[in-house]
Amino acid sequence: MRYISPYLPWSWLAYLLVLLSLPALAASGPLQNDLTHLSDQWTYGSYQLPPDQRDDFFASLQPKAHQLVMAYPGHAEPLIWEGIITATHAKYQNPFSALSSARQARDLLLQAISLDPKAMDGSALITLGALYFRVPKLGSFGDTDKAKQYLNQALTLDPDNIDANYFYGKFLLEQGDHQAALSLSQKGRCPSSAPAKPDSRPLPSR
Repeated sequence: MRYISPYLPWSWLAYLLVLLSLPALAASGPLQNDLTHLSDQWTYGSYQLPPDQRDDFFASLQPKAHQLVMAYPGHAEPLIWEGIITATHAKYQNPFSALSSARQARDLLLQAISLDPKAMDGSALITLGALYFRVPKLGSFGDTDKAKQYLNQALTLDPDNIDANYFYGKFLLEQGDHQAALSLSQKGRCPSSAPAKPDSRPLPSR
């Protein structure tokens, strides 16, 4: 039986796939095609593959994502996808391996931000903020200051970004700022152009 780590409650990554699969993806031509193929594989592994096969599946998908990073240097989108896939893989690893994967995902997202923080509607900033927010205090994670920093940056880039508003609202709610959380949550209630994924939107409790 494969190990599903209870220390890394990252079901919110499934919702972020909605953001990454929207037409707002700032890529075109062969890169767009390769990213679409990668996202299709991610969807298959996350929703159709039996859970006990997902550790091996995402372990094999990570090198494919890295090949895209190498094939398209200077593009943030492949880095974002490698970060998402690496973080997803962590869900099915033991705590020690999962923490290593979390760090790797963090570094990939930071690289993407350094190249283009606006790529995919700021999804690297949103994902990184949620990563620091949702992962318990393990190593450098569980850092609410960094979570706030990255989510704020995403909102600064686009104050109307539904995903940034949603995750920052969740963050503020758990920090006890209910009034500010309510205002942001109203903006982040439901994506206007995203396919419905009712089971993947809510963040899990710690």
